[in-house]
Amino acid sequence: MTRTIGARYVDPLAEVWLATAARLGLTVERRPDAYAATDGRGRLVIGSDDTLDVDDSLAQMIFHELCHWLVSGLASRAEPDWGLDNITTRDAWREHATLRLQRTIAGRYGLDRFFAPTTDYRVFWDALPADPLADRGDPSVVAAIRALALAERPPFAPALGDALAATAAIVAAAAPFAAPDSLARGTTVPPPHPTGLPAGVDDGRRCGGCAWRHDVRGRARCRQVEAAIDPTWPGCERFEPALDCQTCGACCREAYHAVRVGPRDPVRTAAPDYVVDRAALEDGPRPPAAERYQLARRPHPGPLPGQEVDRCAALTGGALVARGDGLTTTGYACAIYDVRPATCRDFTLGSAHCLTARRRVGLSLG
Repeated sequence: MTRTIGARYVDPLAEVWLATAARLGLTVERRPDAYAATDGRGRLVIGSDDTLDVDDSLAQMIFHELCHWLVSGLASRAEPDWGLDNITTRDAWREHATLRLQRTIAGRYGLDRFFAPTTDYRVFWDALPADPLADRGDPSVVAAIRALALAERPPFAPALGDALAATAAIVAAAAPFAAPDSLARGTTVPPPHPTGLPAGVDDGRRCGGCAWRHDVRGRARCRQVEAAIDPTWPGCERFEPALDCQTCGACCREAYHAVRVGPRDPVRTAAPDYVVDRAALEDGPRPPAAERYQLARRPHPGPLPGQEVDRCAALTGGALVARGDGLTTTGYACAIYDVRPATCRDFTLGSAHCLTARRRVGLSLG
């Protein structure tokens, strides 16, 4: 007698990630003649199970491709392979950014080992420091931080977080039964930081030494969550050491698009080439006196390869230069620092505005 089959078995993790891809508007197709590719029309082709390494999975492959999408930006869904050049090393920095992002997000759920890549870039992954976002001078770190911010917004949120939480729960349930060489062995979800943010690296860093700790009426508070903290708490994922304007320049770059100069500000006579009189340039009504003068701005390459941003004309540095198998950013300086306008003098290092500026350019999380 032939039985009627009314259902089929699907690997639970595959269920989670196939559904997540669909939730994000992607259709996953498995083929034996492919590894991973997108067609720019919402189709994601991934090699069949027999083409994957024994420490790889469909779940990891889909997660990795979603990280590529995040790094390349929402519009990259309309480009084959997220707009990446997979032939030359031109976009190696994007792959590095994707792996930094993947390591950071997976680590929040204790899945950084479980979701490790199996391509030639595994060497890069294994060499990443405990904090894969520590080197803010590396454009791949900046791209990863920007992608983290995108991951917190629709359509990626809450879909991606739901998938990772479900994956962590499945792996945790399987861990007691796992074979000695199983990726599920030893997987644990780290507890959150006391502020509710993801936990940070356990290397001795403390809230009291974070750049975003500030005191209000004698009590320590955190700008990242605007809440009271205990300075002895271990640092969270957003921990940053003391800030240095010369490795940042965010407030002079694309974070803000205009710096007002007062009518009587000494910079107008001390550095006239850097001051623009809007009344002499713009048609229509004259601007209010308080908005008439501004520091000049000009385009400049960076902070990511192939990108150009608008920044203060007095800002120098910020060039991308080769370092090892990647890139780094040269330091910043101000050509008129000694006579800079009051707007710049009043801008406080480590303030809420400083955090906003750094977030906008991809130097700070949040």
